[in-house]
Amino acid sequence: MAEFDLIDLIRARCAIEREDVHLGIGDDAALLAVPAGQALAVSTDTLVSGIHFPKDTAPFDVGWKALAVNLSDLAAMGATPAWATLALTLPDADAQWVAAFADGFTALAGEFKLALVGGDTTRGPLAITVTVHGFVPEQLALRRAGAQAGDAVFVTGTLGDAAAGLALRQGAARRGRGEDQLIARLDRPTPRIAQGLLLRGRAHACIDVSDGLVADLGHICTASAVGAEIDLAMLPASPALLGCVADEERAPLQLAGGDDYELCFTAAPAIATELLNDLARSGCAATRIGRIVVEPGVRVRAADGGFVALPRTGWQHFSA
Repeated sequence: MAEFDLIDLIRARCAIEREDVHLGIGDDAALLAVPAGQALAVSTDTLVSGIHFPKDTAPFDVGWKALAVNLSDLAAMGATPAWATLALTLPDADAQWVAAFADGFTALAGEFKLALVGGDTTRGPLAITVTVHGFVPEQLALRRAGAQAGDAVFVTGTLGDAAAGLALRQGAARRGRGEDQLIARLDRPTPRIAQGLLLRGRAHACIDVSDGLVADLGHICTASAVGAEIDLAMLPASPALLGCVADEERAPLQLAGGDDYELCFTAAPAIATELLNDLARSGCAATRIGRIVVEPGVRVRAADGGFVALPRTGWQHFSA
């Protein structure tokens, strides 16, 4: 299949119309209209085969995840998704693979009426780069900076599922009841868009958990010039994780495993009950897991009151 045939295939399978797309796929650039009073939030992520997803991942799941990890960034900013561009590098012009990939991409894009408005295709080792665009009133945009000493620290959903799913795929974790749910959390993460919108004007700081809780909360602390203490016993774990991972093996997955794509945020303790109730009603509960402190750094407190030593804090691309 020729390059332009691939582009036509992607355009046909990813067709979602929006009135603010004045010109989409098929010209040298897209023409897009940003609504009055809205700031444009833009984020880009690249997924590389064998690094960000196992090489045997189904193409539908690759398409879903390539978009989901970007939408998670918009969720962390409290932004509403609008448009995306896609740069697809393929070893071969495999129409069947591309069709399934596009179907996975569109299955998630359709949930948010997100339009694919452009991109590129080229030949090389399998890699996918997606750029997403969303809208948010600038004064309400969530940021990493803004956490204050005395804030409570929260996280949506559960932690460690995707890391456990990867371990299962690699044969490094025991099989048990719930393994399919863990692998699904790895392959098809859920961007917490609705929850990000609820945090507007309420959270002091927010980030999505992509590289691991300790690492990503550390980014909030650095940007806000504060520190954090996490209570290990409070980390939310799914029944699937409890069924497949031994007690002593859960902490590293939940603290540093990455690929959760949950939201970690801080807010005043006075609004904790109201905020947790609103998030539960949104379809994704959140858990209070710690506090913001003056002393820099992220520390994890065990049930006995002592601090836990971590072998690593999260994923880093260029570490040894």
